Amino acid sequence: MLRLRWESALLLLGVGSLLAAKVNKHKPWIETSYHGVITENNDTVILDPPLVALDKDAPVAFAGEICAFKIHGQEMPFEAVVLNKTSGEGRLRAKSPIDCELQKEYTFIIQAYDCGAGPSGTNWKKSHKAVVHIQVKDVNEFAPTFKETSYKATVTEEKIYDSILQVEAIDEDCSPQYSQICNYEIVTTDVPFAIDRNGNIRNTEKLNYDKQHEYEIMVTAFDCGQKRATEDVLVRVDVKPVCKPGWQDWNKRIEYKPGSGSIPLFPSIHLETCDGPVSSIQTTIELQTNYIGKGCDRETYSEKSLQKLCGASSGAIDLLPTPSAATNWTAGLLIDNNDMIFKFDGKQGAKIPDGIVPKNLTDQFTITMWMKHGPSPGLRAEKETILCNSDKTEMNRHHYALYVHNCRLVFLLRKDFDQADTFRPAEFHWKLDQICDKEWHYYVVNVEFPVVTLYMDGTTYEPYLVTNDWPIHPSHIAMQLTVGACWQGGEVAKPRFAQYFHGSLASLTIRPGKIESQKVISCLQACKEGLDINSLESLGQGIKYHFNPSQSVLVMEGDDIENIDQGLQKVSYINSRQFPTAGIRRLKVSSKVQCFGEDVCINIPDIDAYVMVFQANEPKITISGMDHFARPATQFESERGVTLLPDIRIISTVTKVEHSVDFKENDGVHKPVVLEEMVHNLDFCDILVIGVELDPRQECLELDRKELQGKHLDATNSTAGYSVYGVETMRNYELVLRQVRYRNWHTFNIFDRKFRIKCSELNGRYTSNDFNLEVNILRNSNSNFMEHVNHMAIQPQFLQSIHHPEESINSIHGSVVPSVATIVIIICVSILVFIIALGIYRIRTSHQHSSMENEGSKENEMDWDDSALTITVNPMEKYEAPRHVEEESEEEVEEEDEDTTSDESGDSEEEEEEEEEEEEEIGNEGDKQNATRQQQLEWDDSTLPY
Repeated sequence: MLRLRWESALLLLGVGSLLAAKVNKHKPWIETSYHGVITENNDTVILDPPLVALDKDAPVAFAGEICAFKIHGQEMPFEAVVLNKTSGEGRLRAKSPIDCELQKEYTFIIQAYDCGAGPSGTNWKKSHKAVVHIQVKDVNEFAPTFKETSYKATVTEEKIYDSILQVEAIDEDCSPQYSQICNYEIVTTDVPFAIDRNGNIRNTEKLNYDKQHEYEIMVTAFDCGQKRATEDVLVRVDVKPVCKPGWQDWNKRIEYKPGSGSIPLFPSIHLETCDGPVSSIQTTIELQTNYIGKGCDRETYSEKSLQKLCGASSGAIDLLPTPSAATNWTAGLLIDNNDMIFKFDGKQGAKIPDGIVPKNLTDQFTITMWMKHGPSPGLRAEKETILCNSDKTEMNRHHYALYVHNCRLVFLLRKDFDQADTFRPAEFHWKLDQICDKEWHYYVVNVEFPVVTLYMDGTTYEPYLVTNDWPIHPSHIAMQLTVGACWQGGEVAKPRFAQYFHGSLASLTIRPGKIESQKVISCLQACKEGLDINSLESLGQGIKYHFNPSQSVLVMEGDDIENIDQGLQKVSYINSRQFPTAGIRRLKVSSKVQCFGEDVCINIPDIDAYVMVFQANEPKITISGMDHFARPATQFESERGVTLLPDIRIISTVTKVEHSVDFKENDGVHKPVVLEEMVHNLDFCDILVIGVELDPRQECLELDRKELQGKHLDATNSTAGYSVYGVETMRNYELVLRQVRYRNWHTFNIFDRKFRIKCSELNGRYTSNDFNLEVNILRNSNSNFMEHVNHMAIQPQFLQSIHHPEESINSIHGSVVPSVATIVIIICVSILVFIIALGIYRIRTSHQHSSMENEGSKENEMDWDDSALTITVNPMEKYEAPRHVEEESEEEVEEEDEDTTSDESGDSEEEEEEEEEEEEEIGNEGDKQNATRQQQLEWDDSTLPY
């Protein structure tokens, strides 16, 4: 039974399959290939031909219908759907938006499937495989962008370029239509430039550097869909002048502040050769300072101070000193620019007083001078005398002379018969171009007879011609030494000057008995400014350089342009003076170039620049110390005398203004002034006597010469005062001045001495204040006065300091100083008039008055030496009547009231008259009592030095 059922089922299945096979006999049919287009960012695909599947089983249901289209390929972004089963129409579409920039084409396989033999879809059939090729259509969604953020080019003026530079833009679209740039355009208007479709920019006219150095233009781009670039690009075109060989990147003005040391002149300079075939170059840098002082910035100290500073031997005689009361023979000469340069115009000469220079020079002596001289005027030039020693009267013999003749320097030296009696050298001639070049030069004539040597600017020159002559016959005729002309005392109707000099002279000195060394000569003529090279070791190996002796000219030579550039960048200006001469220093740079095998080489124009040296801050030199003191006469009469300036102090300050950062807020407001101490040298300090000059028979100023040892200092002494000179520090000047002493071995007719101290830097360019010192001499007649002072000195607890307002310090000082001298004079007169009784009483009274009046001020201004005084108490004071004590106290109160309310000068004279009248009245009333008291008084003067 069961078997029959299985057999029946199998039979039915076989029959059904057979029937189905008979129903779905054919496979669907589609085209073998399809071409489609899809627009990016869209999902619809347009196929050619349309997607349609046919089945021959139609119109049989299911078997003749199309149920699906299947795409074969890896992750294809497309799908096919059946729109109508009966007609077999289908559609191909994208699963998501298609981006052309990611993929432009797609190719895949597609098949169609029928619905099978029944609703279950069994026994379905599929078509053959068809190839589908789809292209993605681009959309112009991107704008052009430029490859560079900006463009720059350099052109030379006066040229037309086919292409100055090319700009380039790109587009990220996928199709040639939208990804290609079809056009460029210049947005900036009114510019002489054009651009083609490939982005090449050219100039439409010749450009001019002087008209415009630089152009800035904006450029845009368009793709073939005419979409414009989102951002325009900047194109900068620099115009350079036509290439001219020469030095580039240098400043015409170089500023120099005093104390700056060495500063580079051309730190960024370089040479433009315009690609010339340069093989070597020679560059000369010249610092032109011939119009500054004596040819350059030198120390302006006096000739004596300079010689001391340079180590020259002492004894030089300055024949052209600064005019003064002691050196008045230069007062009538023309002064050029400053008081150390004398200009001779052919009409002036100066007579040197007798005794300044020894009449008969030895076989060794030296003449030094600065001279600026030009060609002699006239066709037949006469002798131009610099220095001449000739007969004063009767005859016209020249004993020795230095003169210029036809641009030759000639030195004449005629010996006397008592010195030589043979034919000897007499005239020495030098022919030098510098003698008539109108420039300053330093000349030294060293005489070591019979050899005479000339040094000019430190270089030795031997005479080209030496002529001999007979010695001069001895005579009683006096000689006259002159400068600027020669004195013609004989053989003329009237003695006069002749052979005038035309030019300028300075520092003309003569030193008998000693010739100068080469080292001293170089020091005396050395310039304090010049050219320098920073870090010589860093110069290139191929660079050669050479300085002239004064370092005003530098020559550099090399074959590498870059090394020459670096070398010139290291050239600097230096001025070692603390107070340089302000003004302009001109610079000139000239170059010579050689080229490889070229007949014509490039020409390098010269550089004309200048260094501006600023004015240094002017120092204020201040002298301070004790300005008033008194000493016993015995100290002045002692062998050592009295030290005048034991505590002298010399300082120098400069005034500086503090500048605020915010200038606007401080406009119209006084800026704070700061005094800053400054250290520099001095070149002389004078101690001058005020009033009657010193009497050499009884007084003098002294200084031990050992105090000058080890210092560049020397000193001179005269009845007018004491002078210390030489270039030294302020500290050393203080040390020396503190050792100057005043001696007076006859003090009976003098009561005080006044001195004025004044110091200088740079030969009077900067001077100190006038420091006045008064010295009082105390003698034995002043014993009571000294006793009273000693009482004051040993009882400080009873003294009161009186503080004066700052404005009245000078007036108090003026009134106190003359009052002391007046009191001393009154005491002396009282001693002479009232002899014994009244003198002793009145001296004590008057000094008590003066001490109470000036108690505070004397403590500050008077320095009393009481080392030799003994305090003796009067044992008879108890016998004085109370009436006199009351009178004295009343008089003291009255005199104090009068003194405090009186004026400075007039009241002091009235006080003298009142005191003399009171002396007479009191003396008459108490004459009898004083006579008795004198016999009872005993003074202990055993220890007094009088």
